[in-house]
Amino acid sequence: MSGGAQLMWDEAVTEYDFGPGHPMDPIRLALTMRLVEAFGLDDLKDLKVAAAKPAGDSTLRLVHRQDYIDAVRRLSADPAAANGEYGLGTPDDPAFAGMHEASALIAGQSVAAAEAVWRGEVKHGVNFAGGLHHAMHASAAGFCIYNDAALAIARLLEQGAERVAYVDIDVHHGDGVQDAFWNDPRVLTISLHEHPRLLFPGTGWPEESGGPEAEGGAVNLALPGGTGDEGWLRALHSVVPQLLEGFRPQVLVTQHGADTHFEDPLAHLAVSVDAQRLAAESLHGWAHEFSDGRWLALGGGGYAVVDVVPRTWTHLVAIAAGAPLPPETEVPDEWRQLVYAKTGSPDSPRRMTDGREIAVRTWEETGYDPADPLDQAVRATRNAAFPARGMMP
Repeated sequence: MSGGAQLMWDEAVTEYDFGPGHPMDPIRLALTMRLVEAFGLDDLKDLKVAAAKPAGDSTLRLVHRQDYIDAVRRLSADPAAANGEYGLGTPDDPAFAGMHEASALIAGQSVAAAEAVWRGEVKHGVNFAGGLHHAMHASAAGFCIYNDAALAIARLLEQGAERVAYVDIDVHHGDGVQDAFWNDPRVLTISLHEHPRLLFPGTGWPEESGGPEAEGGAVNLALPGGTGDEGWLRALHSVVPQLLEGFRPQVLVTQHGADTHFEDPLAHLAVSVDAQRLAAESLHGWAHEFSDGRWLALGGGGYAVVDVVPRTWTHLVAIAAGAPLPPETEVPDEWRQLVYAKTGSPDSPRRMTDGREIAVRTWEETGYDPADPLDQAVRATRNAAFPARGMMP
């Protein structure tokens, strides 16, 4: 099913580091790449590992204002001068030395992967260091400095794409990407996230549906706290494939934040690695079904940096490479030893599964249950989004 993939990796992306004690610990990136290598995925003939240059100002300006870029560069050289202006110097987004360079490097990887997919060099591109979906035109937010996901989409549009779909399965609303394309009918943004009453950034209500020139171009599914595997996958399958079938994107861009997991310390969903793997498999399949296989997959949030993130994103890489790992696969001892050496933790995961067996109940199979809060959320989204796209809710 895969047509070749390109994994973007430069060890310097681990310099995206807000400092000790910050949840966005760059060890999650290094451990993911080491797990990819421990499984030998980087040696597969259908997976090319590549690095790209940092995004330059002309590329960053596709989404961000020049005064913001200048501020990031200035505070990158003098982090102590950050005072909260432009969202920099806050507890979520403290300024750090080399901030501009590391952020631009991550953005450059996502943009280069998008270009490779659009040019037909590969079917799939993966940048698990990316997915920094909260950054706005002129401000940092939610651990995100430059919005690489929006920049990749903007580059696709610049190169001639007429329809790009973005599906965000991070536990937090993909607000920055939605904002970037709020009034652009060429982009369909779909975000599946914990309810904004419960979680940052407090947006992503079903009624947020796009600007006057792009009504129905933004779709938001706000999930009840505590939603687990079956409900989460039911929600995904009850909204996303229907919209993609109608929109027929030329490229599918997806964001795979791993913070939906039940061990994640910053949110309140109860999803397993097994469900996250199944979601990645579904999105891969929909890329082939609806966008001729053109798929750019990004990382995102995820703060269980040893137990969850490396396994979930290694599954993502394996799926993109056409060599999915069976869930019962044992984690290589060499990787577990590395975890112990880096973190002192003797209890790293032993298998690529949380041991969950999941049956997906689709909307079409079972219909609407008015007593189920999950179904109420799905119905609210379908009612808000489907008619604007000429679909029955």
